[in-house]
Amino acid sequence: MTLLLNDPHRFGDEAVDGLVAAHPGHLRRCRGGVVRAAPGAPGSVAVVVGGGSGHYPAFAGWVGEGFAAGAACGGVFASPSASQVRAVALAAHTGGGVLLGYGRYAGDVLHFGLAAEMLRSEGVDVREVAVGDDVASAPPQEAHRRRGIAGDLVVLKVAGAAAAAGLPLDDVEALARRADARTRTLGVALSGCTLPGAPAPLFEVPRGRMGIGLGIHGEPGLEERDLVTADGVADLLVDGVLAEEPSRGVGPAGYRGRVAVVLNGLGGAAREELLVLYRRVDERLRGSGLTTVRPEVGEHVTSLDMVGASLTVSFLDDELEEHWRAACDAPAYRRPAEPADREALPPVPDEEEDRVLPPAADGSRAAAGRVFEGVAAARDVVLAAADRLGEVDAVAGDGDHGIGMSRGLRAAADAAAEAAGAGAGAGTTLVRSGEAWAEGAGGTSGALWGAALTAAGSALGDDAAPGSTEVVRAVRAGVDAVLRLGGARPGDKTMVDALVPFVETLEAGAGGGDGTDDALDRWRSAARAAADAAAATAGTSASLGRARTHGDRSVGTPDAGALSFGLVVRAVTGDLAPAAAAAAAGAPS
Repeated sequence: MTLLLNDPHRFGDEAVDGLVAAHPGHLRRCRGGVVRAAPGAPGSVAVVVGGGSGHYPAFAGWVGEGFAAGAACGGVFASPSASQVRAVALAAHTGGGVLLGYGRYAGDVLHFGLAAEMLRSEGVDVREVAVGDDVASAPPQEAHRRRGIAGDLVVLKVAGAAAAAGLPLDDVEALARRADARTRTLGVALSGCTLPGAPAPLFEVPRGRMGIGLGIHGEPGLEERDLVTADGVADLLVDGVLAEEPSRGVGPAGYRGRVAVVLNGLGGAAREELLVLYRRVDERLRGSGLTTVRPEVGEHVTSLDMVGASLTVSFLDDELEEHWRAACDAPAYRRPAEPADREALPPVPDEEEDRVLPPAADGSRAAAGRVFEGVAAARDVVLAAADRLGEVDAVAGDGDHGIGMSRGLRAAADAAAEAAGAGAGAGTTLVRSGEAWAEGAGGTSGALWGAALTAAGSALGDDAAPGSTEVVRAVRAGVDAVLRLGGARPGDKTMVDALVPFVETLEAGAGGGDGTDDALDRWRSAARAAADAAAATAGTSASLGRARTHGDRSVGTPDAGALSFGLVVRAVTGDLAPAAAAAAAGAPS
């Protein structure tokens, strides 16, 4: 929803005013829109683009050297008037004629067409190209009825580059029409968009569903389906646009499997989501024998706050590719010259994958299996308690502790299984679990648990079957690593509040028997001490970590890191089943 506004009816105009103020070296305000701050060369073609506001960076963001000479800017989702288009065209005209480029919508067709009639009556040579790339809006045999969406970028960029190269109006028009004929787009929406000042979206997509082929103003699409994975969405989009791939030919005007690609965000999708989609799009296109030429991933033709994405593929010939590649400098679209393909290089070889396992004693290898069992048990318990840990963390933090611990323990368990299965000793298995935990979880907990397991594994070694004395020494090494790296002390309301009582209790009982039962009893006592200490953190205020900025808010709620530590050490001995884990994690006050 658009919340930062003044008068909703002035939203589009004020957005253009702000764009000009932010880019004084590129743009100059004129009646009806914007033109380049520096006029085009005398006698050159002026490519004037335009449409409604609400689609930024289309269209005003494309005005600049190598792209558009001007943009006529209508109200939100409304065509600029004929008089506005005329005013922008006259401000941009330098004697070589004007090409008007816009998406094919009824209002735009009428107003740009009327503006063209006005300009011709004043002696200006004017041509029009109405972009129609959306495959969802009409079947191939009725392509003349298709509307223009993100394919506007490719078609109008080609026209702008041709004009910048000094081509005459006839050639600029012909190239734009050829680009339009070879460009296909399909989009999906996961939510509607809300007009500035409106109380509700123009349309709604039910949660867990996706609208296929919706237009950038909320026009109905082909159908509605259940939302699938990102790869599934990417496959749907690729299949939709490649269904109309032309036959491959030879010669400069032939299509030879080289494509311009635009993965376009509609305004409300996170950039990372678009990159996840593009990963699969690129894989599919290359798998189809296509070569991508300067692909674009980002927001180019948006629909206010709509959540969704569209895929545009333009089937290039040599001349179209030349102008698609050409340099340009507009506020929202800047490209340096790049004459050659830049093929994706293979990943840098990972030396970690080729690490040789250190030699290990038979007893240590046997203990490595028990290490895996303990890590796997901890994983299952934390997964069961993840939501509760997130709720506890959200009281004074960001609520991601359960997610981070789950990711870390999954990775740690997988690494432990792989290492133990390959014949590693207990120390190496712990070290590799710690490395995987740190990488899988990230964040503070990932770093601290990674440090603890790495230090413990290094202290344990692989030379012999570890006894209880060696285990206690390894635990102390892990605790010291956490204290050294994190800087926390007991009373700061962190994981350390449970960690220190655990190791101290373990050390206090180290003088007893060294049998398996005795060692388990000491571990259980230490685990109870950790759990009690974790629960006691509810009575304190955080003074370290992210929760410290909301320290008083955390009073009454235990620390999530201390709680999860208590869960892990109880799970290792099998004393805490996953079914009881959520209750053991406590509940936020």
